[in-house]
Amino acid sequence: MPRKGMRSICFNPKTTSLLSIPRQPRPTPALLTNRPSFSESTMEKIIESATEMITKWDPDSSTYARVTSLFYEDKREAMQFLKCVNGLQKAMHLLVSEDSASEKLIQAQNLMQIAMKRLQKEFYQILSMNRAHLDPESVSTRSSRSTRSSISDYEDDGEDDVRVAGDSITEVEEESSIAMADLKSIADCMISAGYAKECISIYKIIRKSIIDEGIYRLGVERFSNSQINKMDWEALDIKIKNWLDAVKIAMRTLFNGERILCDHVFASSDSIKESCFGDISKEGALILFSFPELVAKTKKSPPEKMFRVLGMYTAIAENWPEIESIFSHESISTVRLQALNSLVKLNESVRGMISDFESSIQKDSSKFLAPGGGIHPLTVQAMNYLSLLADYSNVLTDILADWPPPAKSSLPESYFDSPDSTDGPAPSITLHVTWLILVLLCKLDTKAKLYKDVSLSYLFLANNLQHVVSKVRTSNLQYLLGDEWINRHEAKVRQFAANYERVAWDQVVKSLPANPTAAIAPDQAKDYFTKFQSSFEQVCKQQRSCIVPDSKLRDYIKLSIERKLVAKYRELYDKHRLTVEGENNAGMVVRFSPGDVGNYLSELFFGKIEASGSGSRSSSSHRRHLRLKA
Repeated sequence: MPRKGMRSICFNPKTTSLLSIPRQPRPTPALLTNRPSFSESTMEKIIESATEMITKWDPDSSTYARVTSLFYEDKREAMQFLKCVNGLQKAMHLLVSEDSASEKLIQAQNLMQIAMKRLQKEFYQILSMNRAHLDPESVSTRSSRSTRSSISDYEDDGEDDVRVAGDSITEVEEESSIAMADLKSIADCMISAGYAKECISIYKIIRKSIIDEGIYRLGVERFSNSQINKMDWEALDIKIKNWLDAVKIAMRTLFNGERILCDHVFASSDSIKESCFGDISKEGALILFSFPELVAKTKKSPPEKMFRVLGMYTAIAENWPEIESIFSHESISTVRLQALNSLVKLNESVRGMISDFESSIQKDSSKFLAPGGGIHPLTVQAMNYLSLLADYSNVLTDILADWPPPAKSSLPESYFDSPDSTDGPAPSITLHVTWLILVLLCKLDTKAKLYKDVSLSYLFLANNLQHVVSKVRTSNLQYLLGDEWINRHEAKVRQFAANYERVAWDQVVKSLPANPTAAIAPDQAKDYFTKFQSSFEQVCKQQRSCIVPDSKLRDYIKLSIERKLVAKYRELYDKHRLTVEGENNAGMVVRFSPGDVGNYLSELFFGKIEASGSGSRSSSSHRRHLRLKA
């Protein structure tokens, strides 16, 4: 997303309330080993120099010091201020070892308190005034962005706009680097002086407000089980889409950027940086990663829920290395545990929905007959579902890896011992998809028996199996099932088509003589013409309502019928037509030429065609209409 996107999400001048943090006792300065020996005059110079610098910037000493930022006013003097504080701290160590009740030590302690108050003020100002420069996106990309990627988001706006945008991005990153360096310098000084609590408190207040606001603006909300279950699917679906977009941004910029910033500012103390990051990010991260678990447990199960759940599983799985890295410390292990628990629940949800899908096919008791032996709605719905599932084959491989496959006895031996299976046992996802398609085909076989016309039963099976094979060929199912599976089932389609031809057209084929060119009597020839034309008209009338939606299968069936009929009829027509024409009413006997037979066949399998005076033009228009509907 554009750079300004995350910044607009995460940064608003509002902040949350102060967190109550138990104040740890400041450690008593210990005597430094191998410390340089200071003369009394050197000690006095250090305290005198510190007194001058610290007093100058005491917020209570002057209006100027109260309203002016040391680090923004004069960076060189700010560094000198820190140097004075560090020198004062060393002097205090020496004074403690010599005389813990000396007036100089009391003076030094008072100066240190004033200095810490000043640094506390500076730390707050830098954090609050640089909210935009310290947004997680700027921080997470600050050190890795190249010149090219700096302007890539703006490359459509023209060269001048690109240059301006690139300069702007560079300026933002420079400001981010300066602010981070200043924060680290102050934090190092305050932690070293024993004022870690004051520093941490300010940091947590401001940075937690940024994380919480960022999560909210990404559209991620805290929900309970009852709230999710009361939500209708359309509303829940919107929440899931928001979450899928949000988790990418949250992991790549929001939490990643905060992790980088926290590690940098508090680099001097592992315990402090882990404590800070945990307190800042834990609540928002738990809200983010608890949502998928709630979705997985909801009782709503529309078909599209499967693909939302798979999307959420994929999002967590793909971000798992970042989740483990960013939330690596034991203090925030609950975040990793929540993300893992959501994965487990999503896994269980997917398996449950696959079982429900299989059960819905097996329990389908609809008596609906697809008109003309066409494609049944169950076939369309099931194959659409399975082809979409195949798009998630990688993640499904993980989900189904340890799920027991269907019992081998439930499937034909060929499903397990196909010639393509040279790399060992088939993956679990392949076995489950194979099984689900077999369950569908078995159900279709049952539905085919509902047709009273046996030829329609075979045509129904051919059409529906062809739809299954076509869906496999044109989706990622082809990579799961393989060419051998496709070839085997295409052969079954041709077998069903052959059975249809045999049952539907056998009487027409048998009405022709075995040898049409043999010499026969005129009466016998007339009888052949009459029988053929009568049976052909009758079968065409019966088959006119038949539908073959797949163009390749339609052409295959028509060509097969033509090879059986037209060539043989042409021989009879050419050899015996003149003989029959010598009889009375010859025109009533030989009504069809071979071309007429071919034309009749070409009009079949588009559905019922109403009679029309416009002849072939009407038929052609009707075919186009049916193709569009299909």
